[in-house]
Amino acid sequence: MAERPVVPSASSAPELILEADGGSQVMSPSRSYHVGRDPSSDVVLRDARVSWHHAVLRPVGDHWTLEDCGSTNGTYTEGRRVSTFDVAPGSVVRFGNPADGPAAVVTAVRPRASDRPSAVSQPQSTGTFRRPTSVRPLPTRTVRIGRAADNDFVVDDLTVSRYHAQLRALPGGEHEIVDVGSHNGTYLNGTRVQHAPVLPGDIIGIGHSAFCLVGDELQEFVDTGEVSLDVQQLSVSVDEGRKTLLDDVSFPVGAKSLLAVVGPSGAGKSTLLNALTGLRPADRGTVLYDGRDLYRDYAELRSRIGLVPQDDILHAQLTVRRALRYAAELRFPGDTARGEREARVEEVIAELGLEQRAGQAIHSLSGGQRKRVSVALELLTKPSLLFLDEPTSGLDPGMDRSVMTMLRELADDGRTVIVVTHSVLSLDVCDRLLVLAPGGRTAFYGPPGDTLGFFGFAQWPQAFEAFENQRERDWAGEFRASPLHRQYIASATERPRPLVGGAPAAEPLQPVKAQSWGAQLWTLMRRYVRALSSDRTFLAIMIALPILTGAMARLSAGVRFASADKANTVLLILCVGGVLTGAANSVRELVKERVIYQRERAVGLSRSAYVMSKIVVLGLITVAQAVVLSVVGLGGVDTRAPGGKGVFAPPLVEMTLAVALLSFTSMLLGLVVSALVRREEVTMPLLVLITLVQVVFCGGMIDVNGRLVFEQLAWFVPSRWALAAMSATVDFTHIPPATGQLPPPGGENADPLFSHDAGTWALDMGMLVVLSLLMAFLVGRLLRRHEPEVMRK
Repeated sequence: MAERPVVPSASSAPELILEADGGSQVMSPSRSYHVGRDPSSDVVLRDARVSWHHAVLRPVGDHWTLEDCGSTNGTYTEGRRVSTFDVAPGSVVRFGNPADGPAAVVTAVRPRASDRPSAVSQPQSTGTFRRPTSVRPLPTRTVRIGRAADNDFVVDDLTVSRYHAQLRALPGGEHEIVDVGSHNGTYLNGTRVQHAPVLPGDIIGIGHSAFCLVGDELQEFVDTGEVSLDVQQLSVSVDEGRKTLLDDVSFPVGAKSLLAVVGPSGAGKSTLLNALTGLRPADRGTVLYDGRDLYRDYAELRSRIGLVPQDDILHAQLTVRRALRYAAELRFPGDTARGEREARVEEVIAELGLEQRAGQAIHSLSGGQRKRVSVALELLTKPSLLFLDEPTSGLDPGMDRSVMTMLRELADDGRTVIVVTHSVLSLDVCDRLLVLAPGGRTAFYGPPGDTLGFFGFAQWPQAFEAFENQRERDWAGEFRASPLHRQYIASATERPRPLVGGAPAAEPLQPVKAQSWGAQLWTLMRRYVRALSSDRTFLAIMIALPILTGAMARLSAGVRFASADKANTVLLILCVGGVLTGAANSVRELVKERVIYQRERAVGLSRSAYVMSKIVVLGLITVAQAVVLSVVGLGGVDTRAPGGKGVFAPPLVEMTLAVALLSFTSMLLGLVVSALVRREEVTMPLLVLITLVQVVFCGGMIDVNGRLVFEQLAWFVPSRWALAAMSATVDFTHIPPATGQLPPPGGENADPLFSHDAGTWALDMGMLVVLSLLMAFLVGRLLRRHEPEVMRK
């Protein structure tokens, strides 16, 4: 079968409503629609008399034409068999039998977007809504929509606020949609709105439901998960187009299907995954979510997409149930009752067969069970599309089979599942297999059982070896010329021309935050405290480090700062202890949670709330450790401060404040390093480097005062200001030297930051505050580097 030409987008045919197989569908003149028994068809007719690819509806000029595709049992209108037929409102077509074959009825004409007032003109959705959930007359008054039982339209969906929106009837028979402070937003044709006029054919998106004015009716369509995905000519390039990562990739995915994507390293599997999920939209091409442009309507549709990365996306120290409860708090609206969230958590636990593991710590689970927990997290919000990146990586063959069987069951339960994998052990459970060749080209698409035969190999290792050794071979060209391409791709659906550019510039890409900033912060802090308190190794180090460091300072101090050299040694130990206490607490915290952060950020997590949760929790721990360090190291020690007093308060209090602020600033410096690095393994060497730099430039080992370059570099070293503050408290330059040593540097050569006066001490402490603010700002900016492109705002 020859490929059919793409329909020009300039067709003047009207938009129609087609009713078939109990559902209705809007037909846009920008494309053609296939009818058949194939699940990937636009209009699926589950009747044995209907051919797999039975007919196609296409816009021609200013009207629509139905063309029979050589079906076995024929296409009929008014009792006669037809090969082509002009379709108009009121047309009735039967497939397979003229008397009782499945019927398609054109019942209404949808106003075209170009005929609408310019004030509301915008890209229209071309969604495929197969079956209205409910139909009612158009409202003559205000209709309230929400989750609460006293709404006029009750939407049983936890992603919907209790009182979400109102559809208001206006004078003259017009309507408008008004968001009433919902948490997850109200959408009109894929764009979030606060209030906007609604015209016939417009699609109002609220949670997993859509409302459409059709004729004199208000129809509700609930996305139950049985959605198709149509990928059209996706291309991605980098280095200003010099390197292609994905090259003209097209394929359809039917509802309730399981698709596996395989290929050698460098074939573009991860690039394709990012393009399909909208995290990195393709440079060219279109992704249709059940007929709706995913990139154009991404703000609304992103909540219906679940993504399970290769690494686990839950805190391993938490139990399964507790981890899912915290995730539910972050993802569901703020007005969701605790009982509602916990009920949904228990539903997901039961669905994934985790009842016996619900009270068990995640780190103690097997690899396959941990993957189930990651999938459970994504299922909380009932996504229709579920993507998984290497879910069987590192698993033995038995676990590999178990995970793939779980995905098969998830698809059968009413989801479209796409899995990117290197494993070829269990591909037989998939409906379709996409093989990508080096350069991001389609080498095969079709049933898994046909794959090796198509390539002419008996085993998968032979195929992968051929991909590696025959890089100049035109794998994509061979597949395009094959009958399999015509059967599974070319004839699966007629496609509009590819769009240039991923998402429109005017579309707000930042996700809606289900919870307020304060609610997110509270949840994140509670979760973090719970995770830390479950980590016994961390607790042991947290308790032991300040005590041991303080004990070393106390041994050096004795009962009195007997000399300047003795005082300098003690102050250096306190600075090292403060730096280690703060930086060691935080240097691993962001990099080890990077995958978790990236996923939560994509579904609405506030970057600033996340950073603040780390600062508050680690800050409190670090300050407590600094107090212990100072009290153990200086308690009862005669610091020889003038008159036994500090600048403002007792010496122990002032020096404890300096150590605490040094530890806090060093904790923030550790977060900067953790946000900067890409691998957790490099954090420990950097911790050593941080400590050495602070010791060298603090002014206790070498004199940095008045030395060009050294003094300027020392301004950015927190220990420089902490040592200066403590030295100012005890008036270090006037402590006498040990017997036989030269006097301390007093008089005109004394370091001015060591002066025992209020202004100097306040400057020293103030610079630590300034450095803390600078570090906190850098953490937030550096985190952006690890976020998806659509989040970097």
